[in-house]
Amino acid sequence: MNPGLRRLQAYPFERLHKLLAAVQPPHNQSPIALSIGEPRHEPPPMVLEALRANLHQLGTYPATRGLPSLRAAMAGALQRRLLPDAASLDPDTMVLPVNGTREALFAFAQTIVEAGANAVVAMPNPFYQIYEGAALLAGAEPYFLNTSPATGYVPDLEAVPIPVWNRCRLLYLCSPGNPTGAVLSSSYLLRALQLAEQHDFVIAADECYSDLYLEESQPAPSLLRAAYEAGNTTFARCMVFQSLSKRSSLPGLRSGLVAGDPRLIEAFLRYRTYHGCAMPVPTQLASIAAWSDETHVAANRRLYQQKFDQVLPILSNVLELARPAGGFYLWPDVGGDDAAFARTLYEGTNLTILPGSYLAREAAGENPGAGRVRISLVPALAQCIEAAQRLRDFIHAR
Repeated sequence: MNPGLRRLQAYPFERLHKLLAAVQPPHNQSPIALSIGEPRHEPPPMVLEALRANLHQLGTYPATRGLPSLRAAMAGALQRRLLPDAASLDPDTMVLPVNGTREALFAFAQTIVEAGANAVVAMPNPFYQIYEGAALLAGAEPYFLNTSPATGYVPDLEAVPIPVWNRCRLLYLCSPGNPTGAVLSSSYLLRALQLAEQHDFVIAADECYSDLYLEESQPAPSLLRAAYEAGNTTFARCMVFQSLSKRSSLPGLRSGLVAGDPRLIEAFLRYRTYHGCAMPVPTQLASIAAWSDETHVAANRRLYQQKFDQVLPILSNVLELARPAGGFYLWPDVGGDDAAFARTLYEGTNLTILPGSYLAREAAGENPGAGRVRISLVPALAQCIEAAQRLRDFIHAR
C-alpha cells in the first residue's frame, strides 16, 4: 500500500465524533451545528432550474475539459471579479472545471510533486486538512507555517529556511483563511510569487472563500491579479482554486474551477483525464448559471455580514473576538483545553463547534490551534443568534 496512508491523521470531524460520542446533550435544547463549514443558505433558483432542465443529459459522457460555454463563463467571472480590464484569461488554456476545490486541491499535488524527490509541500498551520493528505500521498513532506496573532494570522514566508524553500515544490495558500478569516494582501502574494520564481515551486491558491469579505468595496486580492500586476501576464507558477460551494451556497453540486498557468493546466488536464473525474453535463450547465450571475453572490455575502453584525455584540463580553476580514468563521481563544471546551459546551447547550487543535499540527514547538475553537456561522440568522446567546450564557456560568 501507499506508505503515505499510514501517516494520515484522523479527519477533524471523525475526531469530533469520537470526542462527543459518550456525551448526552440536553434534550430541551435543539441541536445547532457550528462545526462544519457547510453553507446552508438557499441556493440560487436559476441554478436549480438549469440543473432540473438538463437531467436528461446524464446519458452523455462528459469531457474532462468541460463544455466551452462553461469555461467561458468561468473565465468571464474571474475577469469581472479579479482582473483588470486589460487582462486576458484564455478559457481554452487557462481554465478547467473541477468537482469542487477539495478534489482539485488534493489531485493537484499528485500532478506537481515528483515522487522520490525529497520534496516539501508548504502550507499554513492551522489548515484545510486536504493539504496535508495531498502532500503525504504524493510522497512529499508537509512543512507547516504557523499562523498566530504574532503573524497576523498569515504564514510568515520569511521565517522559512532557504534549504526548505529549495526543496519546496508546492505552496498552499488560503485567502480568506480557514479558520482564521485572514486575507492575504497583494504585496504578500507578490512576495510569494517572487519566492516561487527564485526557488522553483508552484503556488496553489485556495480562494474558495474569496467571495465572502467584510467590506463590499474591498474584495479579497487574488493571486491572479497579483501576478498580472507584477507583469506575469501568463500567470506562471500560479494555480487558483475557486468553488460554487461558498460563493453560491451549493456545496452539494461539487462544482468549482482551477485557473492559471497554461502549462500547469495542460498537465492537470492530462492527470484528470486518467483520474476519471469529469463534471456531469447537467452540473456544468447549472454551473454556467451560477458563474454568470453576481447578484445572488452579493446577497449571500450580505447574509453573512448580518450574522457577524448580530453575533459579535452578543459574544463580545465573554470572548475576545475580532470580525474576520473574510469567510464565515469565528476563531476565538477559549483560554484552555479546546477539546474539553467543545465537549462541555455540547453537553451543556447542544451546540457543536470544532476544537482548533484538530485543524493544526505541532510545529516549531506549538500547535497554533490549541486553545481556540472554530465556530461556523452557517445556520440561519435566527439560529446563529440563539447559538451565540447559549454560548454567552455557558461561559458566564463557568
